[in-house]
Amino acid sequence: MDRVVRLAQLLRTPVVGGDGEVVGRLADVIVRLRGRDYPLVTGLVVRVGGREVFLPAEQVADLDAERITLASPRVDLRHFERREGEVLLRADVLGHRVIDVADVELVRAYDIALEQRLDRWVLTCLDTRRPPHLWGRLRSRAAWPDWRDWKSFEPLIGHARSARVRGPFARLGRLKPADLADLLEDANRTESHEILQTVHADPELEADVFEELEPDWQTRLLGERSDAEIAQVLARMRADDAADALNELPQSRRQPVLDALPAGQRTKVLTLMGFNPSSAGGLMALDVLALAGDSTVAEALRAAGESLAFQPQALTSVYLAGEERRLLGVVTVVELLQADPSARLDDVADRDPVRAGPETDVEDVALLMTDYNLLTVPVVDDEDRILGVITVDDVLDAVIPEDWRRREPPPHPAHRMEEPGPEPASNDIPPAS
Repeated sequence: MDRVVRLAQLLRTPVVGGDGEVVGRLADVIVRLRGRDYPLVTGLVVRVGGREVFLPAEQVADLDAERITLASPRVDLRHFERREGEVLLRADVLGHRVIDVADVELVRAYDIALEQRLDRWVLTCLDTRRPPHLWGRLRSRAAWPDWRDWKSFEPLIGHARSARVRGPFARLGRLKPADLADLLEDANRTESHEILQTVHADPELEADVFEELEPDWQTRLLGERSDAEIAQVLARMRADDAADALNELPQSRRQPVLDALPAGQRTKVLTLMGFNPSSAGGLMALDVLALAGDSTVAEALRAAGESLAFQPQALTSVYLAGEERRLLGVVTVVELLQADPSARLDDVADRDPVRAGPETDVEDVALLMTDYNLLTVPVVDDEDRILGVITVDDVLDAVIPEDWRRREPPPHPAHRMEEPGPEPASNDIPPAS
């Protein structure tokens, strides 16, 4: 039967040599992260006199809460120096926060379970519920929390050389940008720095995450970067979000960041910055799928499928445009899918589409969308030329009151992500003997 011990009970346990003499006391346990496998215990840090020394796992004959027995009395007394890829469970994990990937929240690791499998020890579970105290002592077994599989979490090690061995994404790569933004807004400076380092490996994801951040957090995190680094993020963001982010930066930094943007994105951002941020012009996306009325349904669907750079929310409709992009009509993608592929857009489109001017207040745009059950509204100038399109998600983001936006989000449905690999350890971790 596999044996399980708890790190909290192991710390300061006497370490006894093969001759029965006490060598020192346990200061920490070293593990190596192994991707989808459970972290492997590779050694111990033992305090001997006034120094900390390293003991390889192979030298440990027995790991127990009462005493740790070595296979021989000989100990290398050279001072312990952390090596690349090593994670120290007491220093890096115990008492620190980890990311609960399934429930998308930061939780604290109050204890760690180590399980012996064959002749090796592995980290299998974390205890993330604050232990109840009574007169400074832990209560009985009935008050113990449920133990949860290590694979439900992503550790925030806070040690750059150790973080590199986890790969570019690990479990965080499966989270949605909005989830990652929520984590960043709950993280402290050290935690947010490490999360951003992970996200930075995918520049497109990084831009999506910054789009989801609240403006004050967005400004704070961007402000810690150089002008060129800010421009790299804004270049991949939607132009309307990039314009909003730029407007929130200190005045002295706006022009240098603008100058560092690619020409195409710079033109879009400057165009949007010319409008009131709370107007249809300030919120609109500039990329609009507009075709001539004599185009066929099949051609319109093909064009929608090839518009990979467009904001997906803006592709719910195709607009008919005449000379100088004057708005002539609109047809939804669903209507296109239901129409004869050979039919002309002129024959299937609504020739009197709802529209808004660039100075229209966002609240009025919201009323238009509500009255006409619309997901998008085209924005036109005084001569009915298409300037852009405003989408329902942009309107909702602008009209939801600030105090509502900052409410606690609803709880995530209870679930756990499946991981291939060894069977997880039992959630009922017994106390170490």
